[in-house]
Amino acid sequence: MKFRTRLQVTFFSIILLPLILMMMVFIAIVIYLTNVRQGIGIQEMDYGMIADNMQELVNATDKAYFVLLDQVKKDPHMLEDKEYLERINNEVSRRSTYLIVRKDDDIYYTGNAAAAKRIYSKLPAYGEGQLAEESGYYFNELEKYVKQIDFRFADGSEGSVFVVTKVNSLISRHLLTDMSIAILLILIFTSVMLTQWIRKSVFSPIDRLNVAMQKIKDGNFDYALQEACGGEIGELYRNYEDMRLRLKESTEEKQENETRNRELISNISHDLKTPITAIKGYVEGLMDGVADTPEKVDKYVKTIYNKANDMDKLINELTTYSGIDSNRIPYNFHRINVGDYFGDCVEEVGLDLESKNIKLNYSNLVDADTIVIADPEQMKKVINNIISNSVKYMDKPQGSIDIRILDETDAIRIEIEDNGKGIAQKDLQKIFERFYRTDASRNSAQGGSGIGLSIVKKIIEDHGGYIWATSREGEGTCMHFVLRKYIELQP
Repeated sequence: MKFRTRLQVTFFSIILLPLILMMMVFIAIVIYLTNVRQGIGIQEMDYGMIADNMQELVNATDKAYFVLLDQVKKDPHMLEDKEYLERINNEVSRRSTYLIVRKDDDIYYTGNAAAAKRIYSKLPAYGEGQLAEESGYYFNELEKYVKQIDFRFADGSEGSVFVVTKVNSLISRHLLTDMSIAILLILIFTSVMLTQWIRKSVFSPIDRLNVAMQKIKDGNFDYALQEACGGEIGELYRNYEDMRLRLKESTEEKQENETRNRELISNISHDLKTPITAIKGYVEGLMDGVADTPEKVDKYVKTIYNKANDMDKLINELTTYSGIDSNRIPYNFHRINVGDYFGDCVEEVGLDLESKNIKLNYSNLVDADTIVIADPEQMKKVINNIISNSVKYMDKPQGSIDIRILDETDAIRIEIEDNGKGIAQKDLQKIFERFYRTDASRNSAQGGSGIGLSIVKKIIEDHGGYIWATSREGEGTCMHFVLRKYIELQP
């Protein structure tokens, strides 16, 4: 049963069950009061007997009325004292009686402002109170009984004090006592019955869910809840299972990431140790005088410089990786001209590739005024990372790298293709994952942290683009990435 249905059943049970029982008890109490206590037969019974008669109603107002009447005769100016009126009002308010004092046509004092507004316009005028001094007034539509006393204020204004009693509040004490006891017993019975039903259908399943949540808190993600109920609680059980499975998956992924991080640290330690060892060796050679000719000195210095550059690249990768992991890569976007920007990049990397006997080919097939929104520094990291990978895995005596800029209507596509050893199809879909290396051996001649292409992918996606790779083993690899054009809206 759905929780809403349970609430509806509970709601109607709380209303109808006590109401039915109270009606039955009410009839029984009336019969008891009229037959047993008063000796009247059922046929002669008048249900009006359960309420106090008019004389008792009059007596309810007489106390305040005669006190005020006596005060008017002795000292009417006391009725101008609101503290005195408040005291008198408090004495009779327990009987649903309150005072209204009128000065000319305005309310001077009232013990019940909300009720006074409803009856004030119907009160008799000054001077009419003496006509009904003994019997008072009864307003049937408002169910109010009123007695009036007229007097004069100190300033000569006409004043009237009214003692107002709510008629329908004067219920027989016997009926009130018996009904109060009956209502209490009925509510206790209804409460016990509904509590047991709700406990079995709501609280017991929630207790089981609480135990399951405690298991989650303790790190036990294998504790499954067997769905034993429907409705919202059944849905809650299903949500718990979804949460448990996701937490379990997240924990396993976290453990896997920790393993990869340890592997990353191990790889980086190895990759840093290799150039540091080489640098130390060449520096010692310089210090010991092994490089005894200018040519050897120049060779040693260049080698040290290249190894230091390798270390600098690795540290830069780690810095960028740290930004990726915390999603805090700093970007400084600008409108850049595609032809000018990539022309500069090609010119910058061309000299380095030429020294490594790698031919660089560049073609730009987009319009000269094509513009994209990009961060020049971060985009340079993308190009350098891709070309660095191409150089690292180049296995041909005469290397070749082609850079092509293609037009795709509302975007541009950049292709960077090499003629290296290529990537196996089984590895092609994983090369953009963090820490993934096609050659997992630490002793790989190429080295590398395995985070370069994951950095590339993150930067391209943060630019609103996407990247993929195509490759053939033994023939080479081509990296493709797409960036949207900047199109200025015409007014």
